[in-house]
Amino acid sequence: MTPRVQLLTHSYWPERTAPQRRWERLVSSLREDGWAVDVVAPAANKHHTPVQHREQGRFSLRPVIGPSGERVHRTPYVLLRNSRAGRFASDLASGVLMVPRALTAPKPDLVVATVPALPTICAGWVVARARRIPLVVDMRDAWPELAREAEVRAGPLGRLMEAAVISVQRRAELVVTVTEGFAQRLRERQVSPVETISNGVALDQVPQLDQRRRAPGELRLAYLGNHGESQALERMIRAVASIPRDQGLDVRLRLVGSGTQKEQLRQVALATGALASGAVEFCDPVHGDEVWDHYRWADSALVSLRTDWASFAWTVPSKTFELMGLGKHISAAVTGEAAWVLGHAQNVTYLSGDTEQIAATLSQLAADPDSTPVDPRGRSWVAEYADLPGLGTRYAALLADLRAEAHR
Repeated sequence: MTPRVQLLTHSYWPERTAPQRRWERLVSSLREDGWAVDVVAPAANKHHTPVQHREQGRFSLRPVIGPSGERVHRTPYVLLRNSRAGRFASDLASGVLMVPRALTAPKPDLVVATVPALPTICAGWVVARARRIPLVVDMRDAWPELAREAEVRAGPLGRLMEAAVISVQRRAELVVTVTEGFAQRLRERQVSPVETISNGVALDQVPQLDQRRRAPGELRLAYLGNHGESQALERMIRAVASIPRDQGLDVRLRLVGSGTQKEQLRQVALATGALASGAVEFCDPVHGDEVWDHYRWADSALVSLRTDWASFAWTVPSKTFELMGLGKHISAAVTGEAAWVLGHAQNVTYLSGDTEQIAATLSQLAADPDSTPVDPRGRSWVAEYADLPGLGTRYAALLADLRAEAHR
């Protein structure tokens, strides 16, 4: 009998997001391993979906066939407000709508529910218990610790969601994390069993880029990703804005993407004069080959996370592996496990301290044209430890073992 798994996720093909990229390749591995896969997800967010593929992402009562032959069951997309509270309310509505959609799909052997949309794992628990099948919780972020540090747990609803997340983690038949640090944190919370399958990248889709020739004093930084509170991009804007251009230094920061903090960041760039001088520019989200065009423009790729939230010591941004695969120099404002992973790339400059210290480091990079080399060792490390097809094979083996145990 063909094994069947049902995935509940807040973002899936044809969207272009970090969760989507991870799960599209993991689903491909499961299909290659003989699994039938049903995906339950909201209709695709048009801001994260290439125009030519938006029709496949629309809500429909009938499932559509995904790129690996999986069946994708859509729920209506609910967007209330583009704010922290609005997004949580939207995720809550989506989680509620997932339950009946999942229960009317063919009965699976296992349910996998994945965050960062917290209500999704609660929906997964309801579906798994209604079906009387095992639940796998896929934790991409350090929840609920991250919620506490972001101060989003205030009030009865926040406390209820935190309690629900911890309860589901403890009751799930398997919890999968993307970092070993958070896996250990969960074990200390009496969550068991816990396995680690890191984020990664499909290297066959990532080009190896050349180093841009630049004059002394020039430096181009490119950041592609979410413009949210977690990324702490304001400090980067202020650092670049403070570098004196009249001393032969021309440091430019390009920010590509969207997020709840984007307009606020634009106001910071405007107030500091960085927008008018061209030191900072904002670009809309891009997809496909346009991503690589921005990195070709750059001398260094930026990855940034807040360093004052303890949970980010256990967090490795998914773009980390993509940047290592490119071979480009990386400017990294990260700590903990993310810094350890980046250490295998050999061509990484760490940005730490206050705005003045970050500006000084960027000025030093700009002064020396040889300070941002391309290096292949990061790509080699990703090929061995974080190539998504290999991670998918490991994930499929975990699910096969869980299914066998459930059928004993």
